[in-house]
Amino acid sequence: MLAGIHFLLTYKCPYECDHCFVYSSPRARGTFTLAQVVEVLQEARKIGTVQTIFFEGGEAFLFYPLLLEGIKRAREMGFSTGIVTNGYFATSVDDALLWLRPLQEAGIGSISFSDDQFHSGSEEVTAAKRALTAAQQLGIPSGVISISPPTVSYRDDGGARGEPIVGGGVRFRGRAVDKLAEGLPTRAWHSFTECPYENLRDPGRVHVDAFGNVHLCQGLSMGNFWETPLSELVRAYRAEEHPLVAPLLDGGPAGLARRYEVPVQEGYVEACHLCYVVRRTLLSRFPRYLAPPQVYGLAP
Repeated sequence: MLAGIHFLLTYKCPYECDHCFVYSSPRARGTFTLAQVVEVLQEARKIGTVQTIFFEGGEAFLFYPLLLEGIKRAREMGFSTGIVTNGYFATSVDDALLWLRPLQEAGIGSISFSDDQFHSGSEEVTAAKRALTAAQQLGIPSGVISISPPTVSYRDDGGARGEPIVGGGVRFRGRAVDKLAEGLPTRAWHSFTECPYENLRDPGRVHVDAFGNVHLCQGLSMGNFWETPLSELVRAYRAEEHPLVAPLLDGGPAGLARRYEVPVQEGYVEACHLCYVVRRTLLSRFPRYLAPPQVYGLAP
């Protein structure tokens, strides 16, 4: 049951993190207009099961008036709301209060701040920490999203003793495939027989972008809601009829590679790594469902 819609309000971001799922950067294109935000919210209400609207990016605070108005409109329609941000704007706690107080007054439900080595390096007092302090002072429910860089350890837990394990919070989609995968231990490609992270059969949340893509996973789209209204698209979605989701459900990333006879290497870091590489190979064959090119490191 679809309960959450997450706006990728923009693909632009002041940062260019190596682990970014959607290849955001200061040069990225694709930002909603207010009219488009309102249209999606109206469609979300028609779906009938959506309860929560999140605004993310890229970095949503780059388009602050649009973000603020989006929160207000979502609240007026009865949705709970949230934001994910890196807090880049918090040059001081007092300044962060200026940015966050209008959102508090608009009824923001929660804010999550990305704060880790990818965003701030070795900095101890980060912009995200200052923003978090301001949010707490305002009584806004808030928390931290922290992604650890990949680490390698060796099994001693009853599995194959001495087998290398890649730890950390990185999912190998987007820029992480090109920036972080090299040199890490891999597993045989045919061992990745399921999608361990996304409920592709009955998604509880989707991400939407200004190009009209409804992301089941970053870069894997249900369809385009500028062509088919979002409420109709959601009602008509059948996982077993989707040309990419069906083989993923049947055999995971390995099944997708087999279905379309995609040449593969012997090993990949994890399931997302294989899935992303296979999908990138299939871009020209399924441009409607593997979109936008931005998420695959290509100009839209």
